[in-house]
Amino acid sequence: MAKAGSGPNADDRPLSPHLQIYSPLINMVMSILHRITGAALYFGTIILVAWLVAAATGRGNYDMVTGLMQTIPGLVVMGGYTWALVHHALGGIRHLIWDTGRGFAIGIVNTMSWLSILCSLAITGGIWFYILKLRGLL
Repeated sequence: MAKAGSGPNADDRPLSPHLQIYSPLINMVMSILHRITGAALYFGTIILVAWLVAAATGRGNYDMVTGLMQTIPGLVVMGGYTWALVHHALGGIRHLIWDTGRGFAIGIVNTMSWLSILCSLAITGGIWFYILKLRGLL
């Protein structure tokens, strides 16, 4: 009995796709980021719920949670949550456009992918600029 992969045509069979064969394209990266930001939103929502519960249970709890969010790590987490929310929303808009049957040409896919990344960064930056300016930190 012959082993799998042996025989005269064993080298003619295609390899399974992996990153050594396919270089990451922008639409591949966007698909992965959309999934990652979706998962990150679950964890960020836990923080949002904790903040709301703290607000509902008293001033001391609210001050504690708000104080944690105002630390450097807290601000980094909240900035990341904001970006994940904006990026995931823009990815959802991209998918809605595709649901209409438009935007499947590779050039349009690439353009929408890059715009999604750039706009998510710009919108997140704008939101945090406004927040920090409102708090008198800029």
